[in-house]
Amino acid sequence: MGRLFISALHKSSGKTMISVGLAAAFRARGLAVQTFKKGPDYIDPMWLAHASGRACANLDFNTQEPDEIVASVAKNAQGADVALIEGNKGLHDGVATDGRDSSAALAKLTRAPVVLVVDTLGMTRGVAPMLMGFRAFDPDVRIAGVILNKVGAARQETKLRQAIEAYCDMPILGVVGRDAAPAVEERHLGLATPAECGRLDAIIAHLADVVSKGVDLDRVLAAADISPLPMPTPLSAAAPADITVAIARDAAFGFYYADDLEALERAGARLVFFDALKDPLLPDCDGLFIGGGFPETQAEALSANASLRADIARALADGLPAYAECGGLMYLARSLSWRGRTFDMVGAVPGDVAMHERPQGRGLVVVEETADAPWPAGAGPISAHEFHYASLENVDPQARYAWTMRRGHGIDGARDGIIVGNLVAGFTHFRDTSRNRWAQRFAAFVRARRRASRAA
Repeated sequence: MGRLFISALHKSSGKTMISVGLAAAFRARGLAVQTFKKGPDYIDPMWLAHASGRACANLDFNTQEPDEIVASVAKNAQGADVALIEGNKGLHDGVATDGRDSSAALAKLTRAPVVLVVDTLGMTRGVAPMLMGFRAFDPDVRIAGVILNKVGAARQETKLRQAIEAYCDMPILGVVGRDAAPAVEERHLGLATPAECGRLDAIIAHLADVVSKGVDLDRVLAAADISPLPMPTPLSAAAPADITVAIARDAAFGFYYADDLEALERAGARLVFFDALKDPLLPDCDGLFIGGGFPETQAEALSANASLRADIARALADGLPAYAECGGLMYLARSLSWRGRTFDMVGAVPGDVAMHERPQGRGLVVVEETADAPWPAGAGPISAHEFHYASLENVDPQARYAWTMRRGHGIDGARDGIIVGNLVAGFTHFRDTSRNRWAQRFAAFVRARRRASRAA
């Protein structure tokens, strides 16, 4: 298995579309492709998973230990011919000034040569000093070559090639034209999700074709590092499935990490998925999980499905254990207001959601559990993330919360994870890792509530 890291000089260079195209092009050749995305990120992994035909794993310095990241790459890439790791932002961007959480640091940790996607819009000779600077800035980062993206006329391509060949010891692995990639809608959280794109297969096939024609796939494959990574310690056997957890997965809700769902299964949960826009009733279940997504764009359909909203409200009022993140919180609130319209939601959370033009909470967060947390970790602060343009207003002043915010905004700048019966709903997105085994704790809570209910 060979590893490659796809990065860029700066964000919005087109590296996700190139990464998706590479994954689809290699898959079309009959290769098994395993994709990874530097996180936290939900949307890009959806595209990468559709292109490769395999679940995309998230690699995140904020929530994972370094050896856990390496183990994830080794574990998930088993049986693959090539592993593609897509970075985020620019190669050297990150929160830490020393770069320890950057894409460059992740490339070095996973021993993956970097393919730089270069946004050449309005650029000719100036590409050379930029590439020279990137190579000199951290010589330990192995830059295998560049893919010139958004190239205009043939004259621009000639000038770019001449500058790179004259000044940079860096192979040009491909050239992609400015109008070659299909237009995929972008919004406040990045790309539109695959579930919202009616021409998904056509878009991915087009990206594969663009990359196949513009990129030397053989040279890209030849640049991959094939040295073995340390194999992870074998996991203990999964617990027998003795509880059922219903999960909303549709055009409104899709922000789930693949390894979090796997962790729920390993904790003994049987997962059943439902469509909150279409299904009239909640599946028979012992617990409920509604992740993030774009409920605001689907608010009319969510509101129109009154039978499901009423069924969820009844189940929660009767004590169904539930966990909701961000979009899930918005759906479970009384109402959602967006672009001058207000829609009725489930009504289980005592508050109303309003969408804003600017982020209300954005970036890495650190939370600490309160004494009211119903499925506590019993540990110290927990690192997570949030990214929402929504606020929860008119909240019951007597509401209880599961977490206090040491960093980040949450619901009110100080607290998150509103508690209503056996429901916890907040704007914070957790990740199941060695630092925070939330899936195991939630499954244990669901199991305990079921036992108590049956005993009663």
